[in-house]
Amino acid sequence: MCLAVPGKIISIDRSIPEMTMAKVDFGGILKNICIEWVDVKEGDYILAHAGIAISAVDEKEAEETLKDLKELQKCVS
Repeated sequence: MCLAVPGKIISIDRSIPEMTMAKVDFGGILKNICIEWVDVKEGDYILAHAGIAISAVDEKEAEETLKDLKELQKCVS
């Protein structure tokens, strides 16, 4: 089973022409994610799996999913 997690693009790095990267905020956890194959800009939300953005996602949907993940975390902590 695969899990894609929503995150908000904080900044974009185009210094490597064939590997556009972005700093993405996953509910307070910042990660560098490859966004080479999705059409996004700073402030957009993406779904990421294994370090790669697989699609753009609606802000409301992303925020709801992040909220649900935080609730799940409370259940296992």
